This record gives sequence, structure tokens and C-alpha cells, in this order.
Amino acid sequence: MSKKEAYVKKTEELIIPILDEFEFELVDVEFVKEGQDYYLRAYIDKPGGITIDDCVEVSRKMNVLLDEHDYISEQYIFEVSSPGVDRPLKKDKDFERNIGKMVEVHTFAKINGEKEFIGELKSFDDKSFTIIIDDEVTFSKKDVSLVKLFYEFNL
Repeated sequence: MSKKEAYVKKTEELIIPILDEFEFELVDVEFVKEGQDYYLRAYIDKPGGITIDDCVEVSRKMNVLLDEHDYISEQYIFEVSSPGVDRPLKKDKDFERNIGKMVEVHTFAKINGEKEFIGELKSFDDKSFTIIIDDEVTFSKKDVSLVKLFYEFNL
């Protein structure tokens, strides 16, 4: 396990009890370098959406645990955030919640000359998912860079 993966795993272990207390969902945790700074980010959600006050409350409690456990050797900035409208579908529960909805799929390599697809999410399993465009198209998760809900705005 890489250092980055270990940081993410330990962060998930520490933050989940806090989120359970508030009945919030952990969407994702990432440890990334942007410019010269490292960021440890926790994306959280709840039915109806997360508020700034929700993020502040979780951040306060989590900062105490981060100081206590001190498991990250690099200097970093900790952030708690809503995943936003462009929330990627990463976990099984994300796929389950969005069966029947329109999704946008981006692949690493072209498939039949295309790298972006829009269709209705039909099904998924551990390694793949299927959308309906004109016909059913099944994607291997390892070949996909991004899956998110598709929103069409009429102006």
C-alpha cells in the first residue's frame, strides 16, 4: 500500500464515526498535491445536501483526531467539502443510487472513435457497468476516467 493510500484509509477510519454521528455519508477522501501544497480532502453528503455549517462541524471534530493520531508526515491542508453537482460515481452505492438516470462517461482511450458517452445507467457490478445509448454498452471500470450524472440545461 502506498503512503497516499495509507493516508486515505486511515482518514476514512477516523472520519466515518464522526459522519455516522451526524448521519452523513462519506463520498470520497483524497490526498493530493496541488502546486507546492498537499491537501487532505473529505467529501461528504446527506439527503438534501451538505451545508457549510455541516462541513465546519465535521472539520472541527476531525482536526482533533488528525492532531491526536498525527499519521501524515507531509505538511497539508485539511478540507471538508460537498461533492457538488459534478459528483463522480465511484462506489457501488453511487451506482446503485443512480440506476435509471442519465450519466456521462469519459474513457481513457477512444472506443469506436469516441471518448465521451451519455446514456441511461442500466446496471453495474464490481468490474463494469452498462448504459443504454441506442443499444446497451458495457464499460470496464478500469477503462473509465470519469462517470458522473448528466445534466442538460435548457437556456
